[in-house]
Amino acid sequence: MLYFLEQAANGVTIGCVYALVAMGYTLVHGIVGRFNLAQGELFTVGAFIAFLAVAALAVLGVTAVPIALPAAFIAALLFGGVHGWVVHRLVFRPLAGSPGQASLIATIGLAIFIQEYVRLLHDPGDLWLHHAAGGGWRLTGADGYAAFFGYRNAAIVVLAGAVLAGLWALMNRTTFGRLQRACAEDAGMAALLGVDVERVVGLTFALAAALAGAGGFVVAVHYGVINFFMGFIVGMKALTAAVVGGIGSPTGAVLGGLLIGLVETFWAAYLPLLWRDVAVFSLLVAVLVFRPSGLVARPAAPLSFGAGAARR
Repeated sequence: MLYFLEQAANGVTIGCVYALVAMGYTLVHGIVGRFNLAQGELFTVGAFIAFLAVAALAVLGVTAVPIALPAAFIAALLFGGVHGWVVHRLVFRPLAGSPGQASLIATIGLAIFIQEYVRLLHDPGDLWLHHAAGGGWRLTGADGYAAFFGYRNAAIVVLAGAVLAGLWALMNRTTFGRLQRACAEDAGMAALLGVDVERVVGLTFALAAALAGAGGFVVAVHYGVINFFMGFIVGMKALTAAVVGGIGSPTGAVLGGLLIGLVETFWAAYLPLLWRDVAVFSLLVAVLVFRPSGLVARPAAPLSFGAGAARR
C-alpha cells in the first residue's frame, strides 16, 4: 500500500506535466481545428530556456531558489510564447486556406527543425540541473518503509493547478477570453463584428506554447536532466491525453493528462517497463474505438475554450 501511494504521487506529478502540454493542444485545436504536432518541441524549448536562465543567474551570482526558479519560470513562459506566435505567423497563417494535411505535415517538419536547432545551439548530450528543495512529507509507514510526498511533487501540483486556474480565469473572465471563444465559434462573424481574428489566433498559439514551456520548466527543475529530443515522446503522450480526455474539452485535457501519468507510472511500477509506452498508446486506441469523442464530452461553446469548428 505504501509503494502504491508513492507511485500515485509520482503519477500525479508527471500527469500535471502532460496536462499542461495537452491544454496547449486543446487551445490550438479549439481555435483552428488542427493539431500543432510541434507542441512537444516547444516543451523542449521551455526546458532549455529554464536551464539557461538558471545557469545565467548562477554566473551572475544569483543562486537563491526563491529568485532563480521564478525567473526561470517566467523566461520559459515568455520564450515559449514567442515561439508559439512565430509558429502561427510562419506556418499556420500561410497555410490557412490549405487542406488540413498540409498544416499537419508542416508541423512535423517544424518539430524536426526545432529539435535540430536546439541540438545545434546547445549540446547533443544530456544537460543536468541541480535539483531544487528535496525532502517531503511522510504519508505513512510500516515495517521500516515509509511513503513520502516530496516537496517538489507538491510544488509541481500547486504550480500546475495555479497555471490552469489562471488559464480558466483568463478564458472566462477577461475580454481576451470572450474574443477567443467568439473566434473559435465563428471566426467570420467575429471578424464582421470588428474582432482582429488573426491577432486573437496568434495570441492563442502563444498561450498554448507558453503552457508547453511551463511543462518544460517543471521537468527541467524536477528531474534535473534535459536533452534536445525529450519533447517528442512527451508531446505524443500529451496529444494522447488531449484525445483520450476529449479534444476541445479543457477538463478532458486535465483529466487525460492525469490518467496518462497514472497509467504509465503504475505500469512501470508493477509490470514490465519496456511495455509502458505500448500500454499508454493502447489506451488511446481503445478510446478511439469505443469512445471517439473522449472520456469527457466537449462542453457547450459559451463555457469552452473554443468549439474547434473554425478553419483559418
